[in-house]
Amino acid sequence: MSDYLVRGMSMDGMVKVVAIRSTELVRRGAQIQGTTPNATAAFGRLLTAASMMGNMQKVENGSMTLQIKGDGPIGSMVCVSDPTGNVRGYVYEPKVPLVEKHPGKLDVGTTVGTSGTLTVIRDLQMKEPYVGSIPLVSGEIGDDITAYFVQSEQIPTACALGVLVDRDQSVKVAGGYLIQLLPGATEETITKLEEGIRRSGAVTAMLEQGMTPEDILGQVVGDLGVVFLETTEVGYKCYCDRDRVTAALISLGREELTQIADEGKTFPVECQFCDHVYEFTPEQIRQLLEKI
Repeated sequence: MSDYLVRGMSMDGMVKVVAIRSTELVRRGAQIQGTTPNATAAFGRLLTAASMMGNMQKVENGSMTLQIKGDGPIGSMVCVSDPTGNVRGYVYEPKVPLVEKHPGKLDVGTTVGTSGTLTVIRDLQMKEPYVGSIPLVSGEIGDDITAYFVQSEQIPTACALGVLVDRDQSVKVAGGYLIQLLPGATEETITKLEEGIRRSGAVTAMLEQGMTPEDILGQVVGDLGVVFLETTEVGYKCYCDRDRVTAALISLGREELTQIADEGKTFPVECQFCDHVYEFTPEQIRQLLEKI
């Protein structure tokens, strides 16, 4: 089953909602980065959040970057989404130790850390990107995304993310939802949403039961009702190409490129976001030197 997300509104027009099934894209990201279970759970949550937030922008050729730097063993993570919701990402330390809150429940907060920052970079194709940064709240990522919207954008938000890692360390299910109150929302609407969130429980449990993103939103929003506006397939997608890698090589400077060329060996460059390797012969390196 392909990953996809759905966007919609409550029937009263006071609540904006989005939910996603991200199982396959998280599997792909974990495979590329070679993550251990705790890193898979943390990285998968950030990929899931980036996909939903990127899709919400709807700016042609724009992008959304989420970066977490914590004091936990995973170090830092970066995830980038296009306007559709396709994502790619990078983990600084993918091989982290197994830490559980209790048997069968991975401790993402300890893996990420509670001291650090969440930075959101919105490239809206204007002169300068919008950059917002907040201190980490819990390292659980969903709480941190919620806090970002409240503190940086003054939007009351509820974000739930989940990645269930199976016994064989593969990704069993992954997904999440993001709910935002619009100006004018009543106390009754807020109360019903809070009740729906409590009643629904963990995202992974709902996904494991076979619930779709539409089902999840219906469960959470409850009596308020949902009007679905858009359904979009999403996936793990990297935009690297040889021209971009070449530009990165040139940025190394003449001295370092000369050393690479003088070694007389083919020089491999691996994209940090995907598993593609670009190879440059000594002659090709010398041609780059001529361009500098």
